[in-house]
Amino acid sequence: MSITAEMVKDLRQRTGCGIMECKLALKETAGDIETAIETLRKRGLKTAAKKASRDTSDGQVGAYIHQGGKVGVLIEINCETDFVARTEEFQQLVRDVCMQIAATSPKYVRREDVPQEVVEKEKEICLAQMADSKKPENIMDKIIEGKLEKGFFAQVCLLDQTFIKDDKLTIGKLLVEKITKFGENININRFSRFQLGE
Repeated sequence: MSITAEMVKDLRQRTGCGIMECKLALKETAGDIETAIETLRKRGLKTAAKKASRDTSDGQVGAYIHQGGKVGVLIEINCETDFVARTEEFQQLVRDVCMQIAATSPKYVRREDVPQEVVEKEKEICLAQMADSKKPENIMDKIIEGKLEKGFFAQVCLLDQTFIKDDKLTIGKLLVEKITKFGENININRFSRFQLGE
């Protein structure tokens, strides 16, 4: 199948990847755009993993005040160079993540930030909810892990949350896409969310 410029353009608009990357992905998938998107996402994960150890000493501190001034967010997102930090797309990422925090009120950036005692307390709550269940212990452990995975971490950890602008992405996957696009490591360092009266 021949890959048209229109197909490449469409894939580029949907993924933000370079022309040659899009063309190659379309060739590998015989022009199937959905499979090509998946292929590019998988490559993005590998690229992000390679860049994860690189120093992020630049970036931006962003602020967002929700309409009416009842909720405000301050965030620090780091990248490797001020060249990327000054781009409109990086600044949009900072705004989007601020809006995410304002809307969803996460407590931590990543799972590793959650204190072990908080995780243990959540496990106790899950166990208490299933106290009347007659399931074997190994099944209960799997159910608790599932509840932590899909419920607890997806609520309290920013990187595990579903992106409010695209329910096919988590914030973690959004970062991977941006790392792939910019060719630099990007790290959400910290944030604070303020709500009137709290």
